[in-house]
Amino acid sequence: MRVDLGTVSLNAIVQGEGSTVILLHGFPESSWAWRHQIPALARRFRVVAPDLRGYGESDRPAGVDAYRMAHLVDDVERLIRHFGAERAHVVGHDWGGAIAWAFAALRPRLIDRLVVMNAPHPTHFARRLFRNPRQLLRSWYMLFFQLPRLPEAFALRDPARTIARVFRGAAVDRRNFTRESLAPFVEALAEPGALTAALNYYRAAGRDMAAGRVVPLPRIDAPTMLVWARNDVALGNELTVGLEPYVANLRIEYIPRCGHFVQQEQPDRVTALLDDFLR
Repeated sequence: MRVDLGTVSLNAIVQGEGSTVILLHGFPESSWAWRHQIPALARRFRVVAPDLRGYGESDRPAGVDAYRMAHLVDDVERLIRHFGAERAHVVGHDWGGAIAWAFAALRPRLIDRLVVMNAPHPTHFARRLFRNPRQLLRSWYMLFFQLPRLPEAFALRDPARTIARVFRGAAVDRRNFTRESLAPFVEALAEPGALTAALNYYRAAGRDMAAGRVVPLPRIDAPTMLVWARNDVALGNELTVGLEPYVANLRIEYIPRCGHFVQQEQPDRVTALLDDFLR
């Protein structure tokens, strides 16, 4: 369905009744990333899985500044209020996880429980990135994405190949990343302006870091679960250590023999964790 938030209009999958659960996908995905979890969660909750601004069939505002974290957090708040909820569980993976971290810290009255999957806490990540040569090497693509036009030209020469390399290259078990399951991501990536919008998330964050505009987030008091695939090629396991200053009530669940796209590679395990944690 189409959800008009005033500032942007987002496409979203909405299923079920009850307390609201917001599912936020990452790069280079869409709401399709949650296809395994939505039916199970919808038995107990009203599930809202949007295509983030710039992705899928959602609006694509022009310019890098439209993808700064303040706007992304506002989108989540407006989503919750659109559905008449006072609070919501927020679940995010990758970029959706970064947004979820920020939302829980900056909008504490609107968060019930927080679940983040393979996304480092933004303040923790910013402080550690340039002190950890191994993580800096892993994050080479974030620096590459700062370049204008070249990443788009490289990726869009063959969108199907690009998507296959991203998802299968990051996986330990590739069985859930078939050509058919990846096709919606390929179609979304090939839409005019879609890849630029997705890369603008990285460009906005990069500009903020370069300008010293990364403000430390307040400590999160909401019950929080961090789900972390052990074999993430882009993010080191050390990013899950030392989170006590940022999160008061943290549970960490490590998923062995699993790559970055954890909710797609190990859907049954992730769904069971969500079912156990969200109440």
